[in-house]
Order: sequence, then C-alpha cells, then structure tokens
Amino acid sequence: MTNKVKKTFVLSALFLLPLLLYIFISSGVNNFGRLPILSENVIDVSEIDSAKTTTFKRNISIVVFLGEDIESVKGGFFNLNQKIYKPFYGFKDFQLVAIYPNDKKEDVLKLKQEIGKFTDLIKWKFIGASAVEIEAVYESFSTNDSLSNLYANKAFIIDKEGKLRGRVDDKESVDGKLYGYNMHSVAELNNKMKDDVKVVLAEYRLALKKNNADREI
Repeated sequence: MTNKVKKTFVLSALFLLPLLLYIFISSGVNNFGRLPILSENVIDVSEIDSAKTTTFKRNISIVVFLGEDIESVKGGFFNLNQKIYKPFYGFKDFQLVAIYPNDKKEDVLKLKQEIGKFTDLIKWKFIGASAVEIEAVYESFSTNDSLSNLYANKAFIIDKEGKLRGRVDDKESVDGKLYGYNMHSVAELNNKMKDDVKVVLAEYRLALKKNNADREI
C-alpha cells in the first residue's frame, strides 16, 4: 500500500468513524428492545413520604411492600438485596424503595440492621405510611394481584417517569403480563428481573448518549 493510499484511508476513517458512531447510537435508541410499560398512572412515593425526600421521578426504582409480618417474609428481601440491589446500587439514579406500615418501625429497624451487616444501604429508601396510603400506591400499579396484610411477594420496576415496567410475553404469567418479580424465587430474580433492570438502565444511557451526540453536532 502506497503512502498516498494509506493517507487517503486514514483520512476516510477519521471522517467516517464519528458518523458511524452517531448512526449506531441513534439507531440503538430507536431500536433497542425496551421493557414494556404496564401501568402509567402510578402514584409517586413522594405523596406518602412524610419527609418528602424520596420520589420515583428521575430514578429507576425497585419497589417492595414489606407488610405486617416482616420477620416471616424477610428471606425474599435478602434475595432481592443480594441478586438485584448489590449489582446495581452503584448507578447514580438507582434506588430500592421499601414501603412499610407506620406501626412496624421497630421491625424495619431490625431488618435494616440485619441487611446492613453485609450491604451498603445508601440506596435503600424505607418509607412508612398508613394502610390506606399503602393500598392506594399498590392499586395504582394496576397489577393482577392484591396485597396480603400490606405485603407483596414481588418486587416492581418503576422507571424515571414513574411508570411500571414489566413483560408482556412472559410464558409463566397470566396473559403473558409480568408486573412484578417473585422475591422468593432466586431463579426469577436472576433470569428475569436482573435482565430487565439492565434493559431499563441501558435505555436511559443510550438516550443520554444520543442527546450528548446531538448537542455536539
């Protein structure tokens, strides 16, 4: 290859690579397999947070309902902490929101102490609320299940716009719709929820890259 041909090749590559990168980012945002929206009118957690410090807006939230008997169901929360919280809590816009009845503060403190022995709880957000408020938030998820003693055995993904994400083609769910992920099933957390959280995180990062690329053009 002559010097002239090499020079032409290098100049062409320098010109084409940024263009190809932009096309890739743009098509990725538009064609990336996004996680379906199952419920849009979710009540924001700030509505029941007396401190007004926690919100679904601008965050990717994993939401759980601790219920009246935390001690008997805490195994699921340990699973969720290990399989979902730990791999993702390093992301700036990620949080785990645990909603519990106001009269269970002591049980929640015990749960925090147990999980905190081996976990940085910086992204765990514990929100106490009345039974009426808890039921209202859960009902706004519009799932195909109901709470039992203010407890749900599933964890839910809420995106930055406050919308419930899940699957519409799940073979093991009624009508294919998977609203939440069974915390007592390590396989479901590993094989479904972890993948779905990755998808939602990737959506926002691809969108951010596209916005940055658009500003640079």
